[in-house]
Amino acid sequence: MVPIWKNIPFLRLLLPLAAGIICGWYFSLHWTLALYATVSTLPFLLYYYFATERSRFFNNWITGISINIILIASGIALAWANQLPHQPNWAGHAYQQGDIVQLRLLEPLSEREKTYKALSEISIVYHNNKAKKVTGKAVIYFRKDSFPPALTYGDIILVNKPLQEIKNAGNPGGFDYKRYALFNGMTHQLFVQSKDYKKSVRSETSYFWKQMYYIKGYILKTIRTYIKGDMESSVAEALLIGYRDDLDRDLVQAYSNTGVVHVIAISGMHLGLIYVLLLFLLKPLERFKRLKLFKTILVILLLWLFSLLTGAGASVLRAVIMFSFIAGADLFKRKGNIYNSMAASAFVLLCYNPFLLWDVGFQLSYAAVLSIVLFMKPIYHWFSIQNKILDKLWQLNAVTLAAQILTLPLCIYHFHQAPTIFLISNFLAVPLSTFILYGLILLMTCSFVPLLAKPVATVVAILLKWMNQFILWVDHFTFSVVDGINHHPLQTILLYSFIAATGIWLIQKRPNALKWSLAFLCLFFSIQIYVLYKTSRQQKLIVYNLSQHTAIDFMLGNQYQFIGDSVLLQDGFLRNFHLKPSRIAHRTYHSPMLQNPNGRFGYNINNKRIVHINQSYRYDSLASPLQADVVIVSGNPRLFINDLLKTIDCKLLVFDSSNPQWKVNLWKKDCERLQRNYFCTSEQGAFVMNL
Repeated sequence: MVPIWKNIPFLRLLLPLAAGIICGWYFSLHWTLALYATVSTLPFLLYYYFATERSRFFNNWITGISINIILIASGIALAWANQLPHQPNWAGHAYQQGDIVQLRLLEPLSEREKTYKALSEISIVYHNNKAKKVTGKAVIYFRKDSFPPALTYGDIILVNKPLQEIKNAGNPGGFDYKRYALFNGMTHQLFVQSKDYKKSVRSETSYFWKQMYYIKGYILKTIRTYIKGDMESSVAEALLIGYRDDLDRDLVQAYSNTGVVHVIAISGMHLGLIYVLLLFLLKPLERFKRLKLFKTILVILLLWLFSLLTGAGASVLRAVIMFSFIAGADLFKRKGNIYNSMAASAFVLLCYNPFLLWDVGFQLSYAAVLSIVLFMKPIYHWFSIQNKILDKLWQLNAVTLAAQILTLPLCIYHFHQAPTIFLISNFLAVPLSTFILYGLILLMTCSFVPLLAKPVATVVAILLKWMNQFILWVDHFTFSVVDGINHHPLQTILLYSFIAATGIWLIQKRPNALKWSLAFLCLFFSIQIYVLYKTSRQQKLIVYNLSQHTAIDFMLGNQYQFIGDSVLLQDGFLRNFHLKPSRIAHRTYHSPMLQNPNGRFGYNINNKRIVHINQSYRYDSLASPLQADVVIVSGNPRLFINDLLKTIDCKLLVFDSSNPQWKVNLWKKDCERLQRNYFCTSEQGAFVMNL
């Protein structure tokens, strides 16, 4: 038997490359280190090349170590080279406050609630009337005026507005948007009105991408014309081409809670359905041997066109590369190794963009495929069903159940939740989404004939309505999802180790694997007990960075007590996006509002006094100034630092993001003049203090 290590040669290349990428990013290793490491291996490779056969036999380990060093060095170099700030002509090196920038739109505008958004390329920076060519990408937000901007893909605009580097809000547990943007080549953002930019008479477009955007626009227009109902049409857009801008936030959350978000996120499942459809439609070409090559090339070409049309996400790229390998192997009548195909596709993708390693879609996609390959057949063989229809239904559920095994730890780690009735929701959602996808493709093909398109659209709209209603109904059950789970990265590794050991024990019948399985489980719960112990002893004050809002949490043990704007108790998006991640990270649960028995004299916790000023402050005379550790200023009060310090002797003033920036700047100057410490959440992120 061939060892598994030799049977999957691309895995031997993938692991050192991934290790180099990880080390390069987390340790900020320079590309010259990779160069030195590569050069240092050359003498060993030359020695092996010119050595005798006897020496090669006893020293064959030299090539293995040398190739691994070169691959690790390649990963380090890729991680360095793919960071825009490391490039000498990056826009951030040339731009200064007040400069004019020239940008080219890389996509059509997409509408938001208060703005229009588009990704742009920074091409020229004008400093003192001198033009300098630069590289970089910026996200432009056009404020909504009476008319939408007359801009589209390829248009060039000159902007006289501050170019802002993308940064995080800095709230605990929050999404690292700055890193996400950097990994996707975006480093800056702009907020402009119609008066802040000037459109150039010329434009720069690519014929291929212009046609792709035209096709995408036509598909969206057709769906919105024939599919009635906002929820139905938005799901159709997401399901067919991955357009998610029109999706309702609550509906997306319902799909996520019930474990079927993959239905409205273009993934390998969609590529698989389209691949099967293409094979079926082009099957007559197999009768002619000369057309077999043409059929394979056409299938691969159409799959790639579809992936580019949908935005070429990580999971889609993984699927299209794997299906390309499968189609090529089928052409030459060679049965490919699925594990090697997965490793090869991952290797190619990481060479293209090394930061896909951190992409959640990339991780979930490979975890799902590997899980299905490993566990689908053992699960399917649990039952022997004679009825063909019931057998197919059980096979579908076996695939769903198998996919959850390796994706569940990732879902818990990234999304802090685990769906509990995913089998029920997938049982109906997956077949329905399959019929809907094929129906939408049929709608596009007959959209030129309204007489045919209308009945097709009616059927598709009904199926979409049934699917949405079913998902919303399932989501109403309180037990449909276990929420608020927070695991340490080491716990996620232990979960995978537990799954691997348990799988070996059950499938390969190895008794020793059971011991390892129990050991990993014990370590997992030991870490959980230690973390819960630390949580029970935590005492923290958190002032969040939330634009135009006041949000303060007292983390007391495993409970939090909230002080702030009442809208944050009602607006689910603001609460879930800005506050909930911090509460999950601190493993806290809801508690009644914190009482303030001392009125304006603040809150006393662990002999520390926190004063919260959220209205125009009254300067009542006191026998002696009130002693306070922290004074939190919010809600845009009419406040003078001189007068405040006459009545409150504070060690630190915290200005939250509900105050206008111009007023905060004045307060900062007063604090510096009076030699008082201050903290500004809009500039420094959330304020966190141990009580």
